[in-house]
Amino acid sequence: MHISFTPEVLFHLGPIAVTNSILTTTITSLILIVSLILAGRRLKVNPLGGFAGMVEVTCEVVLSEAEQTFGSREAALKYFPLLATLFLFILADNWLELIPGFDTIQFGGVPIFRAVTTDLNTTVALALISVVLTQIYAIQSLGVVGNIRRYVSSQPLMSAVGILEGFLELTRIISFSFRLFGNIFAGDVLLIVVASLLPILGPSPFWGLELFVGFIQAFVFTMLTMVFIAIATTHEQHA
Repeated sequence: MHISFTPEVLFHLGPIAVTNSILTTTITSLILIVSLILAGRRLKVNPLGGFAGMVEVTCEVVLSEAEQTFGSREAALKYFPLLATLFLFILADNWLELIPGFDTIQFGGVPIFRAVTTDLNTTVALALISVVLTQIYAIQSLGVVGNIRRYVSSQPLMSAVGILEGFLELTRIISFSFRLFGNIFAGDVLLIVVASLLPILGPSPFWGLELFVGFIQAFVFTMLTMVFIAIATTHEQHA
């Protein structure tokens, strides 16, 4: 039974330490890129068949939710690339760790693969991407001055609300990263412990549960990003 709170170094490329989570991130990204390119080609021939159909349905669900949140399809299409990328990347990684033997292959006594979302560095990076791009989109929609007015006002009460809102922007980084990390890491530990106690049939019910949890965490992260972008880009300017 091998449980590590932090990612472990596999080898070095000059001064860069390549950890098992970095390797998994690279593999996950390549799998997604190749799979989506192939699925995109299949959509022209068979829109509802097999993997291509799953991709189409997934994209339509994300786009539909975005359209309802932003109020127009044009706005939904503008933010769709970010939202779809976050959802598919997090979902693929959450489910990749459930492949039997995923974390048992070792190199020098260290597991070669590690679920990316069980690395706090990765979840913090995803949270930063979400929060920073939300601010960029707000500036694009409201302008620099308009975005500043979300936090600063000539009215004392509104200024206090703005300061609180600015503080909440920072806390979102913590809440986004630790929510995703905590849920996936806890599930990973649960599977490892159960598999060590009941190696054959024990983990089976929990795999189904983790499939559901992995989907929910990807969906929640994406939906929260979507909602925060909608709020930031349509915020009423303070007087």
